Amino acid sequence: MSYVRPNKPARHCWCPPGKSGTGLIAPFWALVLVTCFLLGACREEEPVKKIDLSSREEATVYRPEKALTYAYLPQYSHTVSYERHHLVIDYLSKTTGLTIRQVFPDTFDEHMNMVGRGLIDFTFSNPFIYVKIADRYGARAFARIVEAVGKENFRGQIICRADHPHIKTLADLKGKRLIAVDPTSAGGFLYPWSLVLENGLRKEDFAEISFAPGPGGKQEKVVMAVLSGKYDVGMIREGTLNILADKIDLKQIRILAYSPWYPGWVYAARRGLDPAVVNRIKQALLALNIHNPEHETILKKAGFIAVIPAQDADFNPVRKLAESVEAGGRP
Repeated sequence: MSYVRPNKPARHCWCPPGKSGTGLIAPFWALVLVTCFLLGACREEEPVKKIDLSSREEATVYRPEKALTYAYLPQYSHTVSYERHHLVIDYLSKTTGLTIRQVFPDTFDEHMNMVGRGLIDFTFSNPFIYVKIADRYGARAFARIVEAVGKENFRGQIICRADHPHIKTLADLKGKRLIAVDPTSAGGFLYPWSLVLENGLRKEDFAEISFAPGPGGKQEKVVMAVLSGKYDVGMIREGTLNILADKIDLKQIRILAYSPWYPGWVYAARRGLDPAVVNRIKQALLALNIHNPEHETILKKAGFIAVIPAQDADFNPVRKLAESVEAGGRP
């Protein structure tokens, strides 16, 4: 007869009732080692550090430099505004060492109000808006751009569908539906409207006069409203059609007339801004050179080829034009 000896648990392993000891061996010895280490550490002698609670030490708090704000009048959508000017802002920040961020007002009125409230330090706007913020809020011009067509001035356009059967000349606008960019837009209303007045038409001669609705993108909205046939004629600034060339078939739009030339877009600083800061920005802008490959990229993206000095008196012709339009029947 053979005899089988029953298995017995190993004598060196203790397990809680109902538990297998196999998985607890490593954790058990790890606990022992950690305990020994801590006990040994407690026996080491360390120098005693005395703390004087009677004295106070001010903590240094980091405060980031306040950014200067830069706003492009929202004649186009915020996306286009960013695409056209973010390289300018990067360049100005690197060149001057100043922290600058772009802000995006939704409307022309909001842009002007933000300048008045000191929320926009540097404004890039059309000359009609500039005249308003200069006269109302004390903003001052320090530079203006040279347009991509090589002009220090710019103008507006009156457009219609190329296939419109009843519009051939300005005289044909009588009884038509008109849409413009904004009552405060220079190229998109003031300049071409003065041309309408010079041709003997008044607001009562139109079936309807409207302005592009909603925030931003107003130039595009005028073009699309004419293209869709919702309006017979539109007023935009010259250059808008080129920006939309990849979105629409330009052959479907006809330029009916051009306004006279007037002073171009202007850089201005809000009232109270440090003159030394304004001068740093001005000098950096004037240094942009279309023949410098790096600068060429910045300028072409922004839609101008140079920046030249400017002063408030340069825009007196715009003030006179605004007065003339007001007297001649503004919508």
